[in-house]
Amino acid sequence: MNYKIITLGILIFLLSIPCNAQTVSKKSSEDQAYFDEDQLLQHIKTLSSDDYEGRRTGTKGAIKAKQYIVDQFKELKVLPLGKTFTQDFTFTSKGKMYNGVNVLGFIKGTTFPYKYIVISAHYDHEGIKNGEIYNGADDDASGVSALFAFAEYFKNNPPKHSVILAAFDSEELGLKGSKYFVNNSIVPLYYIEANINMDMISRSDKNELFAVGTRYNETLKALIENFKVSGNIKLLIGHDGSDGKQNWTNSSNHGSFHKKKIPFLYFGVEDHKDYHKPNDDYENIHPEFFKEAVNIIISVFNKLDAIELKE
Repeated sequence: MNYKIITLGILIFLLSIPCNAQTVSKKSSEDQAYFDEDQLLQHIKTLSSDDYEGRRTGTKGAIKAKQYIVDQFKELKVLPLGKTFTQDFTFTSKGKMYNGVNVLGFIKGTTFPYKYIVISAHYDHEGIKNGEIYNGADDDASGVSALFAFAEYFKNNPPKHSVILAAFDSEELGLKGSKYFVNNSIVPLYYIEANINMDMISRSDKNELFAVGTRYNETLKALIENFKVSGNIKLLIGHDGSDGKQNWTNSSNHGSFHKKKIPFLYFGVEDHKDYHKPNDDYENIHPEFFKEAVNIIISVFNKLDAIELKE
């Protein structure tokens, strides 16, 4: 008997069970929101405000953003991954020395406590250039705000796998924060099952959200191909080097996990007119798209959390 074929068949059946992405933010038993959508918007508005001065690595704005993330994790009852929430590192870029800080939270899994899924976003951005503040609402205050939505969701819906909520620094300077994390991991890399990375998820004129990474893992490919979206967003596979579009395989922090052969799903949108421009402001995000995108990503996580990628 070919047990591999039987196992794959069972997996595909489980992944094909529809999940209503529009209603993932509701608890069917209590009709209570899994996360506060108003707070989701407030977080992105705060982090992309002028007070944070574009969150350039090593600046006062970045330090302020780091503290905001730590405070939110504490309020949401997230534990630190190590002795503290922060993982400090230094690096040189274009002859300049930088001090970076990753913020790492931890939620213990109920079924697979020694197997981990890393959910990540980056909190740094471009800072101030020629007197203009590059606030980086979509890039990537949106992803960090989604980390808080996950933390809120986990308060009433603890995950089966242990989860690391990673707010990486220095993505804009060459993925330095995530590279340091995977090269100096507090958790042995073997026990990290997958990375879900969120970078630019709050606006799309075409209502398109891309899931990148399925090309490299058959289980993730089956998960996304069989995922049923009920809503306005189109969840698409692509930008992985196989479709003639810009290849995003190493375009954000998921690339650091990919190079360590850790399966990943990267959720993001195509570049918009305000990408890396001073107009990437809160006022230019698409709130309904953003809320629905976070709902979808949480729903995908639930599918992933229900299976084991490594034996």
